[in-house]
Amino acid sequence: MPSGGRAVLTLAETLVRKRAAAHDAHAAVAEHHANGSDELYGIGDLCAEFGITARAVRFYEDKGLLKPRRVNNTRIYTRRDRTRLQLILRSKAIGAPLSEIKTFLELYGPHGEGREKQARWVLARTDKAIAQFEAKRAHIDATLAELRVINDACRRTLQGKS
Repeated sequence: MPSGGRAVLTLAETLVRKRAAAHDAHAAVAEHHANGSDELYGIGDLCAEFGITARAVRFYEDKGLLKPRRVNNTRIYTRRDRTRLQLILRSKAIGAPLSEIKTFLELYGPHGEGREKQARWVLARTDKAIAQFEAKRAHIDATLAELRVINDACRRTLQGKS
């Protein structure tokens, strides 16, 4: 044994321990599912459900948007994590930046005490976004109308020369 009383693990022992730890975490999730509870998820479960990669899930963790539990260094996600991921993906789909998504998620609070604040915040953001999109649509409609006038004039010019 080296000085200090610590045993040196061989590579094989380290691999065996890692496999056992991963098995314990996977077994805990599987047992939870077998008992009729779908409140714990592995990273693969979330990836399959939402059609995203493990890298994407870890990215959201790195940004502080998800905080899974760890069982022997394996990520275990709760129903709350799953819901947060669903909200993250919905928010990204409508173009929300990660900073706003993080603010939105933090408003909820540890026990849902911030639901009203969260709803007011979302209402203000969606009102603003709706107004912006309506203004863009009006601009697009005006541009399309102008393009149609130009297009029609060109067609009439060309038809007169045929």
